[in-house]
Amino acid sequence: MSMIKAIQVSRGPFVGLGIVGLYWGTFAAMVPDVKAQAGASDAQLGAALMGAAIGGMAAMFLAPKISDALGKYLLPTLACALVVLMQLPIFAHSIPFLFGMMIALGGGVASLDINANMRLSQLEERHGLHLMNINHAMFSLCFGLSALVVGGMRRSGMDIAQVFPLMGVVLVLASVLTWEKNWQPVSRDADQAPAPTTLPWFYILMVAVMLFVSFLGENATESWSALFLERELGGAAGHGSFGPTTLGLVMCVFRLLGQVFTEKLGEERVVLWSGVFGVIGSGVMAVAPTQAVALIGIGISAIGMAVIVPTANSLLGKLVHREHRAIAISRAWMFGFTGFFVGPALIGFISEHWGLRVAFGVVAVMVAAIIPAVLAVKHRRAER
Repeated sequence: MSMIKAIQVSRGPFVGLGIVGLYWGTFAAMVPDVKAQAGASDAQLGAALMGAAIGGMAAMFLAPKISDALGKYLLPTLACALVVLMQLPIFAHSIPFLFGMMIALGGGVASLDINANMRLSQLEERHGLHLMNINHAMFSLCFGLSALVVGGMRRSGMDIAQVFPLMGVVLVLASVLTWEKNWQPVSRDADQAPAPTTLPWFYILMVAVMLFVSFLGENATESWSALFLERELGGAAGHGSFGPTTLGLVMCVFRLLGQVFTEKLGEERVVLWSGVFGVIGSGVMAVAPTQAVALIGIGISAIGMAVIVPTANSLLGKLVHREHRAIAISRAWMFGFTGFFVGPALIGFISEHWGLRVAFGVVAVMVAAIIPAVLAVKHRRAER
C-alpha cells in the first residue's frame, strides 16, 4: 500500500523518469546502428557520448531557474522537448553531427531527469515519504522494456528512421501524465530557522562522488553491453539488447526492494553495499567467457547500481536545509551526472586500445570510489 501511495503522490516525476528510461533504453539498443550509420570508431563514439556531458552540465546548472519559471508545466514541457531531440539520430551521418547531437540530447535528457529528482526531493519532505527508489524503479522498468522492444524491432529489420519516430509517439502520449496540476513551490515555514548563507559543500561533493561512480558504471554498461555481447562474445544482431534489458529489469526489481531496504537500514548502509555489488558485477563482465556469464555480471552490476542514485538523492535531501535542497541537488548532479557520459567515453577510449574487457575492469576499480565517500559522510554526520 505504501508503494501505491508513493506513486500517487509523485505521479508527475514518476512518469517523467519513465520517459527518461524509455529514451535511454531506445538509444542504448540502437547504439550499434547509430555507430555504424555515423561511421564512428569506438573512440569516436566514446568522444561523442562524452559530448553529452556538456549539454548535461548546462542543464544541471540551469535546472533551479527553469523549475521556477515553468512551475506546474515544467515536466510536460521538458518531456515534449526530449521527444523532438530524440529524432536527431536519424540525421547522424557524420562524426561532427554525432557530437553535436549528443550535446543536445545530453541537455534535453538531463534537464528532465534532474528536475524530476528535484520535485521528488521536495515531495519527500512535504509528505514524509521515501519516494526516490520507486520512482527510479520506473526509469529502470521503462529502460529495460524499451531496450527489449527496440531490440525486437532491430531483429525484424526496422532501421533508425523507423524506430525513433515510433518510440517518440510513445513518449508524447506519456508526457500528458507528467502535468502537476496542484504543484506548489517550496515556501519557508514561519517557525523555521533561516537557511545558512553558505551551501554544505562537503556533503554536496561526497554525494556527487556517489552519483558520479554510479552513473559511470550504469551508463557504461547501458551503452556498451550490446556491442560487448555481439562483437566480443559472438552474439547475433539484436541479441546485444539483452544486455541493457537485463540491466534495466534487474535494476527495476532492486529499486523496488530498495524502497524497503532504505527505510529499514538507512541510506548510508544501502549505498555502501550497493557499491560493493557494483564492483563485483563489473569485474565479472571483464572476465566473462560466454554471453551467459556476461549477463550474470550485468545482473550483479545492476543490483549494485540500482539504488545508489535515488538513495544518495534522499540522503542529500536530509543533510541540507529545505531552501538549499534544489540547488544542492543540482550542484551535486552537475558533477555526478558527468559520470553518465564519462563512463561510455572511457569505455570507448580503452576499448579502442585494449579491448572492452579491460574497459569493464577499469570501471570496476572506479566504482570502488563510492566506498570511502560513504564512510566520509558517515564520519562527518557522527561528529555533528
